[in-house]
Amino acid sequence: MLPTEIPPGVPYVTLPDGTRTLAYSPVPEALPAVRIPGWAMTTALLAPAVGGGIAAASSGLAYAAPVLMALTDTLWAAVALIAAGGVVAIARPRPGIARQAHVTQHITATGCLAGHRATSISAEP
Repeated sequence: MLPTEIPPGVPYVTLPDGTRTLAYSPVPEALPAVRIPGWAMTTALLAPAVGGGIAAASSGLAYAAPVLMALTDTLWAAVALIAAGGVVAIARPRPGIARQAHVTQHITATGCLAGHRATSISAEP
């Protein structure tokens, strides 16, 4: 091939074995521009934000874990205090309810059981 027959912009190159050849490659055709759908762009922008939010929430929970454990202990203590107050309120005698009277009985038998006696004592609560 004569040098005049070589199209412009096509250079000579030397291959690893030492031969010289033309380095011609066709010009690639321009690809048509493809518009990215709006939902794909939104999702691509939203994914790192959601991941960052999850990471921030998990680290926040890790820092708050001792406080949350103390808070649950406090809540259980409050439940126990309310239960103890309820037991005291139920077990304590209420004013206005009649108290049990103290009764003492002395029984003496007559007739064939005349030699027997009994005493019954009822104590107050």
